[in-house]
Amino acid sequence: MVVSSPTPAVADRPIRSPQATQLRILETAERLFTEQGFAATSLREITATARVNLAAVNYHFGSKEALIDAVLTRRLQPLNQLHLDELNALEATSCGRPLSVTAILNVYVGAAFKLDENPTAGGSIFLRLLGRAFTEPIEQVKQILQRQYAVMADRYKHALMAALPHVSEEDQVWRMQFMFGAISYTMAGTDVMQLVATCERAGSDDHAAITRRLVAFLAAGLQAPAGSCRR
Repeated sequence: MVVSSPTPAVADRPIRSPQATQLRILETAERLFTEQGFAATSLREITATARVNLAAVNYHFGSKEALIDAVLTRRLQPLNQLHLDELNALEATSCGRPLSVTAILNVYVGAAFKLDENPTAGGSIFLRLLGRAFTEPIEQVKQILQRQYAVMADRYKHALMAALPHVSEEDQVWRMQFMFGAISYTMAGTDVMQLVATCERAGSDDHAAITRRLVAFLAAGLQAPAGSCRR
């Protein structure tokens, strides 16, 4: 009697779940956007690097624009919630009194460094991507940032205005723009010091030291006398 051998298993290659495929696409896109920029990275390059087909991207996201939105939103939502939670906790201890500028800045910068120290939340890769998002002139990215930052930025604006009653709202908006720019630039790790310094920068990985320097610099600008920027 002839005994037929069992049919070989069809799936000798690993089967990837839809959730795993989606995550793989997101993480690949995040890394490529960070390294090359949003405009310079094509869907074809993302799919080739992630080892998925274009249909998978279309199925999970629909378009490159939607993929960019998903990459930024999945990181920005928990980061902004952390900002709000930290600010809420600080205000809860103030008994209704305005917070100091230094305390507000320590909370904001501290929340960013907590992200940098947490690889599962994106870590330093996402901080560098966020730096690109602030500097790369793409209208869609600008709209995503405006939408994601609206509530958090408004909360910090009101906290800073209460701490700086001598500063007009117009000046405060400008000073906050400079503040967010300096923080984003620092978090992104863009090393302009190589261009302006002749010595090795010390403590580049010391978050506490960076926070002290950055907070001192920003506090001085935010607390500058009213009208000091006018003729």
